[in-house]
Amino acid sequence: MKLTVIGGGGVRSMFLAKSIAQAAEELNIDKLVFMDNDPEKLRIYGGMASKIVKLLCPKLKFSCTDNIVEAFIGADYVITTIRAGGDEMRVRDERAALSRGVIGQETTGAAGFSFAMRSIPVLLDYCVYAKKYAKPDAKIFNFTNPAGLVSQALSFAGVDCAYGICDAPTSMLASFAELLSVPSDEVYGEVFGLNHLSFFNSITVNGKEILPKLIEADVAYERTDLRYFDRELLRKKQLIPNEYLYYYYSRERAFENINGASETRGEQIARLNKLMTAELSGKDIANDFNGCLKIFDKYYGMRENSYMASETGVSRHTEWHFNPFSKEPGGYAGVALKYMKIAASGKPGKMIMCVPNNGAIDFLEDTDIIEATCDVTPDGVFPHRFTVRDEDTAELIRRVKLYERNAAKAILVKSRDLAVSALMLHPLIESYSLAKDLVDCYVELNKDFTGEWK
Repeated sequence: MKLTVIGGGGVRSMFLAKSIAQAAEELNIDKLVFMDNDPEKLRIYGGMASKIVKLLCPKLKFSCTDNIVEAFIGADYVITTIRAGGDEMRVRDERAALSRGVIGQETTGAAGFSFAMRSIPVLLDYCVYAKKYAKPDAKIFNFTNPAGLVSQALSFAGVDCAYGICDAPTSMLASFAELLSVPSDEVYGEVFGLNHLSFFNSITVNGKEILPKLIEADVAYERTDLRYFDRELLRKKQLIPNEYLYYYYSRERAFENINGASETRGEQIARLNKLMTAELSGKDIANDFNGCLKIFDKYYGMRENSYMASETGVSRHTEWHFNPFSKEPGGYAGVALKYMKIAASGKPGKMIMCVPNNGAIDFLEDTDIIEATCDVTPDGVFPHRFTVRDEDTAELIRRVKLYERNAAKAILVKSRDLAVSALMLHPLIESYSLAKDLVDCYVELNKDFTGEWK
């Protein structure tokens, strides 16, 4: 089996390589290709990924390439994790929103629209290559953000072999498992909503419901991402929200924190990545891997401990180290690998994915892409059905999905009018004049990537 990663020169390449290498023999993965269009980043981070593969699974044939056809030809599965425009465009996306008094978060905020303007055309091109060169039944797992909006656009464009996948829900479940000192496979959650706007309405340990107890547990607000929410809100809803719901439920606090910080998250990531890449650029990856790993640990640890710190005012203080030999808890590749394991078994399984609604949430359209717990079977992927009793939650999901529908259509046909209609509906914008100004700004900002809009 051949697995291809598009965006293999990213700083998270070692995580992907580690997860895949650990599962390669079980899944009969014998070829792994990392493709990227940035040769230096591919040399550094692809090179470090190569070292991980050699340490963990020497039998696995690993290669790096900048050749798109070489990457896709004969692929059984493809993972896409790209950043069109790089870190610098993220910085500009977020600052453009902040300067207009709007949260500039790169997926949930207004900046997510600009990111999608660049991501969607590139991913559609990759899907053409996949159709032409990959195996006829190849599956594409898209981790490129904003995953929900991107998946909606791919679906509208007729791409039926791609699944949007995010590791945020499974990471939250893993944090609860760690909190309770139980194996992660004993913790199960039922999720409904949209990508970065989803909710657990049930969390069980070996079949026993624990969601109400988690909401009441002080330690959960200290050691998990419940730290971003007020207990009274969760107690009222009896739901546990994805961490990105913080931007909706504490909008003014998030904006004040981001706007008052010395740098945005995009600027922070760009700075750390630039410093790390510069320090690694002079290193011999193959012969001084331990030295390279120390550099990686230093900068990636800073990145992890500062996650959502500027936005929430809550910092993490955890010692961080990449251990090539520890059991990989999941992450990006772990979610895709779970699908492959279920498919290889020939037996049904459950996992959280972005898929067409098809009646799962009754107030959304069948063609809407949702994020939900699904049954993965030999006959397809089927989301569980949910009844959303909390009217506020239903309205928020409905409104953001209306934004995503219009935004996806706008990007596919390059329509300013549709884009304005989309952004003025977004709960973090809700203004025609702001929406029009942002669309004009982002069309100009992205013209080298998208061409002219009408």
